[in-house]
Amino acid sequence: MSSTVAPLFPTPLADDKAELLVRLTEGLDSERLWWLSGYVAGLARAGGAPARALQLAAQTEAPPAAQLTIVYGSQTGNAKRLAEGLAQQAQDAGVPVRLLRADAYATRELKQERYLYLVVSTQGDGDPPDDARGLVEFIAGKRAPPLKQLKYAVLGLGDSSYPQFCAVGNRLDQRLAELGATRLFERGEADLDIDAVAAPWLQRALDAARDAWKAAPPLATVTPLRVAGAEPAATRERPFAAELLANQRIALGDKDIRHIELSLGDSGLRYEPGDALGVWPRNSATLVDAILALLALDGDAEISHAGLSLPLRDWLGEKRELTRLARPFVAAHAQRSGDADLQALLAAENAAAFGRWREGRQVIDLLRQYRAGWSGDALVEALRPLTPRLYSIASSQKAVGDEAHLTVAHVEYASGDGDPRWGVASHLLATSGEGASLPVYIERNERFRLPADDSRDAIMIGPGTGVAPFRGFVQERAAIGAGGRHWLFFGNPHFRRDFLYQLEWQRAFKAGQLQRLDLAFSRDTAAKIYVQHRLRERGRELYDWLEGGAHLYVCGAIAMGKDVHAALRDIVAAHSGRSDEDAEDYLDGLQRQGRYARDVY
Repeated sequence: MSSTVAPLFPTPLADDKAELLVRLTEGLDSERLWWLSGYVAGLARAGGAPARALQLAAQTEAPPAAQLTIVYGSQTGNAKRLAEGLAQQAQDAGVPVRLLRADAYATRELKQERYLYLVVSTQGDGDPPDDARGLVEFIAGKRAPPLKQLKYAVLGLGDSSYPQFCAVGNRLDQRLAELGATRLFERGEADLDIDAVAAPWLQRALDAARDAWKAAPPLATVTPLRVAGAEPAATRERPFAAELLANQRIALGDKDIRHIELSLGDSGLRYEPGDALGVWPRNSATLVDAILALLALDGDAEISHAGLSLPLRDWLGEKRELTRLARPFVAAHAQRSGDADLQALLAAENAAAFGRWREGRQVIDLLRQYRAGWSGDALVEALRPLTPRLYSIASSQKAVGDEAHLTVAHVEYASGDGDPRWGVASHLLATSGEGASLPVYIERNERFRLPADDSRDAIMIGPGTGVAPFRGFVQERAAIGAGGRHWLFFGNPHFRRDFLYQLEWQRAFKAGQLQRLDLAFSRDTAAKIYVQHRLRERGRELYDWLEGGAHLYVCGAIAMGKDVHAALRDIVAAHSGRSDEDAEDYLDGLQRQGRYARDVY
């Protein structure tokens, strides 16, 4: 008796066609699903004629003049989420649209574009996200063509507390104008309170697209599908309450590193190695009470804001950022306090100094150092909304079933007044006991995937908690019996206290699931040794692995990622005879091929 695959949504199709539909869409990422939606819409326009539908679908590869292209560059998923929402709304409005991640966009097509929306984030010191590097460099470079025919708009995402706020979006916006393109409306610059700027920008973008295609008939009338008989999988806006199964400290030194196991139960959530788990945090009651006492505010006072009414204590505990000090709030507090030193610190020429001052400070530190009065209503309005924190998933569902494992550093640092300070989500995770319920969702990371060909080798560089996704990589490849080899570079301060998952790596090594393991413990030797030093020591072999088709992965802090990238460039130059510039091009080529992936934060 043959088994059939049931479709997720109700369809008017016969059973055999419905099963084919499920098999066709299974495993497709968002870009391919968008292409497929365009093909099906083209088939509808062509009256069901496959040849005509193929012609229309081909136009998504070579865009016609009257097509809206939306390109996003995303490091943590926010730009992707906004771009996908805009594309869906534009498609529903009858606008011919295609959605592309920046590294999937063929730069040769830029000279053909007529309508282009760019949604791109800025990370670190004004750097583009990895998936947008190639596009940003092309537009900034000499090969970019004149674009007098192009109409465009840019939405930048960033953090105004850093000197290079939305620098990538700014550079793209200015450069497109220099190339002769026409700006449809002003650039959006969204701070970590993303929706405050993004929502009106997206509405303007949708209105402009509707105006441009007002004479064009919609591709198809689409009715949103609903799941039959079951709630859809949890989302960022509607997270799943995951039960905490295990909370184990796995480092013995000064750092409190936790191995966390969560049950996904019947949520329907599925993830792949490389994905992240979003956790919606709550501020500690101790911190909330301290702020209420400092400002002499009533925590039970009802505060209404943005259509929601809650006690002030709940606003501060569940809805507002208290552990990250945002520049706009500092500016608002400086105006209230009238303190000349604080106002001087906010001046544009002191951006670097402000960044250093901000490190390690939270909202309560600002309130204590520079006294000023706040009402409950004004405080809720001025503070940034609390946002979820993303953690690389440290497991494979093929190995652990309906669970997700995390490797979490409990962020702790001392304040000037001697009171402890914690990271909001890491503190919640580290101090929650078994049986606790935590709101979570899956954040896809299509850029950080194992090779589709499981015979390919994988080089994994993950110091500290950056090792988390590679635990999932090795579990996954062991479960499927992958033929490729695995080489892990791991580093931390001390071997005895900080060798995360030591026994698991040793077992994997003995079982033949991990072929190479290079370690760097920076405080165990007189000279500090980091993973980039181990890379240079193994440069010849590492280059040979790359030349043999290996995929390269880096996960961890932005600064580490830059040091590792510099080491890789030097290794390629030294062992291939290339110049530094050509070695950089070699690494860029690996990124374009999907063979060099970074998850840095």
